[in-house]
Amino acid sequence: MTDTDARASELADEVQSGELRLYELESHADAETAAAARRELLRRETDADPDAIGDYTFDATDAEPNVENMVGATQLPMGVAGPLAVHGDAADDDFYLPLATTEGALVASVNRGCSAITAAGGANARVTKRGMTRAPVFRVADVTEGAEVAEWVQEHEDELATAAESTTSHGKLLDVEPYVVGDNVYLRFRYDTKDAMGMNMATIATGEAAELVESETPAELVALSGNLCTDKKPAAINAVEGRGRTVTADVRIPRETVEERFNTTPEAIEEANTRKNLVGSAKAGSLGFNAHAANVVAAVFLATGQDAAQVVEGSNAITTVEARDGVRTSDASSGSADESAGELYASVNLASLEVGTVGGGTKLPTQAEGLDVLGFRGGGDPAGSNADALAEVIAAGALAGELSLLAALASRHLSSAHAELGR
Repeated sequence: MTDTDARASELADEVQSGELRLYELESHADAETAAAARRELLRRETDADPDAIGDYTFDATDAEPNVENMVGATQLPMGVAGPLAVHGDAADDDFYLPLATTEGALVASVNRGCSAITAAGGANARVTKRGMTRAPVFRVADVTEGAEVAEWVQEHEDELATAAESTTSHGKLLDVEPYVVGDNVYLRFRYDTKDAMGMNMATIATGEAAELVESETPAELVALSGNLCTDKKPAAINAVEGRGRTVTADVRIPRETVEERFNTTPEAIEEANTRKNLVGSAKAGSLGFNAHAANVVAAVFLATGQDAAQVVEGSNAITTVEARDGVRTSDASSGSADESAGELYASVNLASLEVGTVGGGTKLPTQAEGLDVLGFRGGGDPAGSNADALAEVIAAGALAGELSLLAALASRHLSSAHAELGR
């Protein structure tokens, strides 16, 4: 038995006897020994044998900002799809997409979509809106008082910005939108958080601004989050107004490439998208009108250290598909126009993709390497460009996943593909 094992066993004894609590172990030992002590406790108290959980590659101290009562690490298989050609404002290159998942056939499917997109010359991608939100709720006496508060907020946005931005060297308050509901006033603060996902930044900044609202108006703060933000829950406001980054990717794939790569036609893929993603989603009352955009969002999030729970907002996506026959393409030099053989146009719009390349889980070694695969680790130049680039590549990857799944459905190959891969 090593000295670490012996000390871990002693600490486990003290937890079992009630002398110490789980969260107190780091005060009595280094992070690695504390984690070993918790694994020993689990070994005694449960039927688990947590040896694999304790076999991880990073220093336990590095994980202290990200987790409490650490016992070890969960390891997921990570695959790569690509190359994926992306033409964005911030991301303009061929990329390999790191995907951490336990869903068999996912990486293979996304890889097929990447192949078709790249063969067609690549996907366009643009971030069209930015803004991390936090929306505190205040108590007022009545609607008249609520309207007074809303008016004050609109007239004093500069002072609110000064208060909020005093807490951060990076964040910038973009706007504040008041909502009065009876004796409730909700203020939806929206921030540019640069390369950080920015939820903590927005929360701290909003707390400072909320104190100013309380001191200058009759409003009394009830909760720093009033769920109008909206974080980690399905919400129409995020689908309409956006949260984090609103990003769109699209591609035009020649008919022959569709037939060669997907074994189906543009018309069949369009029909599958219309009947499934649009009509079917509408009938279901879905907020997302897509096939499985969350699959790619989740896999990239896990591979690059994003907040996994925010996949909820990442699923807020609309996929459009159009079979275009006889598309006219102009020759800029001669001014002539020729009829092409037709093509498939496809797009995906992710209204509320919350990503960052600094802070949070992006600092963990394997997640940092995932960002290195894309070339987006750390702060960008200019600030915010790395997070923009990550959003653009995720959107293009989601588009690849949408196309591949729709094609599999249109060609009736979905079940056979899973069967062939043994899933």
